[in-house]
Amino acid sequence: MIRVKRVYEQPSDQDGLRVLVDRLWPRGLRKSEAGLDLWMKEIAPEDRLRKWFSHDPEKWEEFRKCYLKELEQKEEYVYELLERARKTDLTLLYAAKDKTLNNATVLKEYLESRLERQ
Repeated sequence: MIRVKRVYEQPSDQDGLRVLVDRLWPRGLRKSEAGLDLWMKEIAPEDRLRKWFSHDPEKWEEFRKCYLKELEQKEEYVYELLERARKTDLTLLYAAKDKTLNNATVLKEYLESRLERQ
């Protein structure tokens, strides 16, 4: 199972492997408090796309399409997450305030679609 969770939320026993999928470290959070197993910043949206989106809901659909295209070029990291998701529960962590319009939700969608095809 793949979950999405805000990195500022308390870790849970149900989280499984906790992977931060943001390019930047979350503000105000100490590494010792994050409860991460892995920080995979390479799978996050490229800086240009991230800055352009700037969490503007009106840009969401275009951001989503562009990020899905980027993920096709990040096969090494996608493969690593897919392999881990086959073995254990996976929680994708993000720092954005919006719980639905963020890169982790797009990544979850992408990973789940890949798992279904295999």
